[in-house]
Amino acid sequence: MVTRGQRDSFKKTAFLFPGQGAQYAGMGRDFYERFPESRAVFDQAAEVLGANVIDAIFYGPEEKLQQTEIAQPAILTVGMAIFSVLDNLGFKADSFAGLSLGEYTALVAAGAISFEEALPLVQKRGIYMQEAVPLDQGNMAAIMGLPHEEVENICKKAQAEAFVAPANYNCPGQTVISGYKTGVQYAVMLARQAGAKRVTELKVSAPFHCALLKSVEEKMVRELEKINIKKASVPVVSNVTASFVETPDQIKQNLIIQVSNPILWEQSIRYMISEGLNCFIGLGPGNSPSRLMKRIAPELTTYPVEKVEEVDQLMK
Repeated sequence: MVTRGQRDSFKKTAFLFPGQGAQYAGMGRDFYERFPESRAVFDQAAEVLGANVIDAIFYGPEEKLQQTEIAQPAILTVGMAIFSVLDNLGFKADSFAGLSLGEYTALVAAGAISFEEALPLVQKRGIYMQEAVPLDQGNMAAIMGLPHEEVENICKKAQAEAFVAPANYNCPGQTVISGYKTGVQYAVMLARQAGAKRVTELKVSAPFHCALLKSVEEKMVRELEKINIKKASVPVVSNVTASFVETPDQIKQNLIIQVSNPILWEQSIRYMISEGLNCFIGLGPGNSPSRLMKRIAPELTTYPVEKVEEVDQLMK
């Protein structure tokens, strides 16, 4: 952990937010109990979505929290509850980025979308993504130990069986694929034959971030037309372009196509580094952005803020 003096010497800091899959029962409860500003975030979420969402965040059961329409606003809420604490303590970001769903948290933190409007928006996003492909027909898998380009070629070969494509470019040697279950299973077999170090089929209910979710785009257009999107006060990196996005039109268009296009996370991080960002703080449950940072740029300072004690360490 860096000292305050070292932290102050950093030129640019980025806040990173996790996506779906990071959720677990009890996340953020310590912030709710200690910080009034966090409690206010949870209370606002309860007013917008109902107390049952907060009950799911704090107490589960896990089966309920895994439901996409619950998981997405829950992760957004916890991310903003933690952000409110750092913001109140004077920690300011020069850039924001979020992994998939986390991009919405980043946009709320940057003032582009209000928290009150974002909550039902991501809840509907979750429902639409789930409805796009019938249950048990889609799947996703993480492939470790192969270059992104090799995974792309494997997916092209596997499409002879059924549609499958890269969905997340997470970090060097880690690519998530998405598609019909038979296509993903065939690609997994080819990846193992190609020498993948590890292949993990993900416990997801739909094949996110691939062309099978193209039908969701039209629904997101209708929902985003209802939202008052503003210019971001701090640049946010778009998942689909791996570059800064600030204007309302850019933000809207990128959120529309994000559901059916791959998440360029490694490329996004490298873009921020090229723009001078050199300190990365992961906010929210699961620590996935911080873990991926250590694979992308281990030489840079990265630290997670998931628990209250990590805020205390940050203040030392």
